Amino acid sequence: MIKNNKYRYPKTVREVIEGKRHYNIDDKEKLPSVTTILSATQSAEKREALARWRESKGEEEATRIVDQAGARGTAMHKILEMYILKQGYLDETEVGKQAHNMALRVIEQGLCNVPEYYGTECTLYYPGLYAGQTDLVGIHKGQDAIIDFKQTNKPKKREWIEDYCLQLAAYAMAHNFIYKTQITKGVVMMCSKDNYYQEFVIEGNEFQEYKHNFLRRVDEYYKTRSKTTG
Repeated sequence: MIKNNKYRYPKTVREVIEGKRHYNIDDKEKLPSVTTILSATQSAEKREALARWRESKGEEEATRIVDQAGARGTAMHKILEMYILKQGYLDETEVGKQAHNMALRVIEQGLCNVPEYYGTECTLYYPGLYAGQTDLVGIHKGQDAIIDFKQTNKPKKREWIEDYCLQLAAYAMAHNFIYKTQITKGVVMMCSKDNYYQEFVIEGNEFQEYKHNFLRRVDEYYKTRSKTTG
């Protein structure tokens, strides 16, 4: 993978404000993260489904599963970032070994289609609205794309990854606004803990629809916030 320094991305500075993740953009504004907005505007059905799952597993077991998945995802992301940057990295923990095998699947089946990239772990923001960090901005099969890496306990169906698609759309809008690009493609590169690779590509009209849907969530977030603070 070749690095193209076409764009300069801001340094990542995160802050927690009222328990929610925000990004400090060049000490000029503090913006809620994309995940903060999605979490705050989550549907009642999704909240209830999550509550039912935690209840079925028991609080202790549910927390263990979530924490283990988080550790595995963090390790996998670190391995992929170091691979892209051509830096050596080895995690000899059990979680690290599992994450290493997962990262290999992403490299072999996903990143093989990204010969050139603009940045990894890029902080992107839309002034006055939101900010976030995407795993990779690069050229995927000949097109500029926002790319995110995801780990999962078990393979996902397309309809289960709506929030991931909204994240990609949010990052693309931010990139297009700041850098005057026209990115209309997002790619989720996902690997399960049993090393099954999946790739979800969102582009064209579908990607435009996700942009509109995310903006509706942003509007809902700020309307709710103004009611609680006003």
